Amino acid sequence: MLQTLYDCFWWERLWLPVNLTWADLEDRDGRVYAKASDLYITLPLALLFLIIRYFFELYVATPLAALLNVKEKTRLRAPPNPTLEHFYLKSGKQPKQAEIELLSRSCGLSGRQVERWFRRRRNQDRPSLLKKFREASWRFTFYLIAFIAGMAVIVDKPWFYDLRKVWEGYPIQSIIPSQYWYYMIELSFYCSLLFSVASDVKRKDFKEQIIHHVATILLLSFSWFANYVRAGTLIMALHDSSDYLLESAKMFNYAGWKNTCNNIFIAFAIVFIITRLVILPFWILHCTVVYPLELYPAFFGYYFFNSMMGVLQLLHVFWAYLILRMAYKFITGKLVEDERSDREETESSEGEEAAAGGGAKSRPLANGHPILNNNHHKND
Repeated sequence: MLQTLYDCFWWERLWLPVNLTWADLEDRDGRVYAKASDLYITLPLALLFLIIRYFFELYVATPLAALLNVKEKTRLRAPPNPTLEHFYLKSGKQPKQAEIELLSRSCGLSGRQVERWFRRRRNQDRPSLLKKFREASWRFTFYLIAFIAGMAVIVDKPWFYDLRKVWEGYPIQSIIPSQYWYYMIELSFYCSLLFSVASDVKRKDFKEQIIHHVATILLLSFSWFANYVRAGTLIMALHDSSDYLLESAKMFNYAGWKNTCNNIFIAFAIVFIITRLVILPFWILHCTVVYPLELYPAFFGYYFFNSMMGVLQLLHVFWAYLILRMAYKFITGKLVEDERSDREETESSEGEEAAAGGGAKSRPLANGHPILNNNHHKND
C-alpha cells in the first residue's frame, strides 16, 4: 500500500515533462542534478536556525536594543480575579456589554472596573517591545545576508539577464554548490519560521502569514526536485530585496527613531511595489507561465508551480493594499501605522482618566505631521 502511494506520488508524469524520467536527472560525468532527497537536510538546518536565533536574540539583539534605548512601557497588571480570569480564558477576551453586566454583578465590581480589568489583562498578553525588536532584528539580519548572498549566486548567470535562458536545456540542468546552499538555507529558514509561529508576535495578517510560509515552502520544495532551480533563485532574491527594508524600519520604529523609520518605510514601499507588483507578475510569472510551453506541453508540475506563484501574488496584492493605505495616510498627514498591528489599549483610551484631564492625549507631531506609529502603544 505504502509503496503504491510512493510510486503514485513520484510518478514522472506528475513532476516532469513528457518523455523524461528521473533517470535523466541522475548524476553523471561530474554533473550534479537536484534531487528530492537533498531536502532532508532542511529539517535539521531549520532546528539549527532556531538555536542560532535564540543566541542571536540574547547576545546580539538584546544589547543592540539597549544601545538604541528601546524602552518598554510600564503596564498595569490586572488584579487577581478567578471569575474574570476564567471568563477571559474560556469565553473570550472581549466581553459584550451584557456579559460585562453579568460579570459585574457576580464579582461585585462596577462595569467600568470590569472593562478596566479586561483591558489590562489583554495588554498583559501582548508581546513586549523588546520581543518585537529582537524578532525584527533577527529577520533583518537574515534577509539582508540572504539578499546579498542571493545576488552573488545569480548576478553572473546568463538567465539573470535573459529570462528565456531559465529554460535552456530544461530539465537537464545541473546545479552548482552555491545554488544548493542558497536553496537549502532559504528553505530551512522558512521552515524555522513555521516552527516558531506559535511563539512569534501575532499580527492581524496571521493567517495570511501562515499561508505565505506554507506556499513558499511548497514552492521551493517542488522547484527543487522538479529542477525549477533557476526560476527559484530569481524568485527568492526578488523577495529578499524588500523584506530586510521592512524589518529595519520596524527596528527603528521600536527604537523611537521616527524620521528614520518613515524614510525607510517609503523606500520599502517603493521597492515592494516594483518587485512584487511589476517585476514578479510581468517578468518572472510570465517567464514561468509562457516560456515553458514553447518547449514542452503543460503537465501537473507546471500547473502546481504556477498555482503556488498565483497564491503568493494574491498575498502580495493584499499586502500592497495595506502598504498603499499606510502611504496615503502618511502623505495626507494622517497617522501612519502598520496596518497589521494590534493597538495596545491605554488607560486613557476608554475615558478612565477623564476626571483627571479629559480624554486621550493628542498625538505628537514631526515636521507638522503625525509621526509614524507611536510604538509604546502598538503591537508591531
